[in-house]
Amino acid sequence: MKMDPVSFESCLDSITAILDQGIKAVGFVSPSHVVPQVMAVIRGLRERGYNPVTVYNTNGFDKAGTIRELESYIDVYLPDYKYVTSGLASRWSDAASYPCVALAAIKEMYYQKGSVLHTDLEGNALSGMIVRHLVMPGHPEESIKVLESIAGELSPGITLSLMSQYHPTDEVNTMPPLNRLIGTEEYNRVVSAAYSKGFRKIFIQDPDSHLNYLPDFSRDHPFEG
Repeated sequence: MKMDPVSFESCLDSITAILDQGIKAVGFVSPSHVVPQVMAVIRGLRERGYNPVTVYNTNGFDKAGTIRELESYIDVYLPDYKYVTSGLASRWSDAASYPCVALAAIKEMYYQKGSVLHTDLEGNALSGMIVRHLVMPGHPEESIKVLESIAGELSPGITLSLMSQYHPTDEVNTMPPLNRLIGTEEYNRVVSAAYSKGFRKIFIQDPDSHLNYLPDFSRDHPFEG
C-alpha cells in the first residue's frame, strides 16, 4: 500500500489531535531504524506543551548506545527478549548475535528504569520496563534459560510478559516444531519456572491467546478492529 509523504508538522498535528481526545501515551513500535525521528517527535510534542507517556516497543535487537541516547525521551521500555542461544537465534531469526545484543540493550534499559513498573490508579504504565518473551513450540527449555538470564543478569523483580500467542504461518508448514501451536503443558512449565525463580510480577496469557492476536493481513488495515 502506497503511503503519501507527511510533513513533520502534520505528523505532530495528527498526534496532538489524538492526545487532545484524552489519550495519555504515545507508543513507538519497532522504531529501532527511526530513532532520530522518534526523538524529534518527542521534542516537538514537548515544545507544543504536551508531555505524554512515551513507550518504546522493540524486538530487543537495539544497540545499547542507542538506548542510552533515549534516556531523557522514553518513559516505558517494552522490549522482547527472544533467545539466549545464538544457534537458535540464527536458525529462527537469522541473527546469531541477537542474544548478546538484546541483553546489552535490556541492561541499559534496566540501568535507566530499574525493576519497578510505576503505574497510575487505573494500572496504566507511567515509567519503567516490561520484558516480553514469546514461548515457542518445542523449546520451553530456551524460555527457561531466558528467565534465568533475566533473573541473574538483571533482577527477578522485573515485570514480565510471558506470551503464548505464537501462531504458525503457511511458510513454516514443513518446519517442525514451528508448524504447530504451543502446548498448554509447555507454556505452563515456563510460567511455573518463572515463579520458581522468584518472579512475581508476571503478565500471563491464556493458552488459546493466538486466536486474539492474529491480524487479518487480507484486509487493508489488518491491525484495526
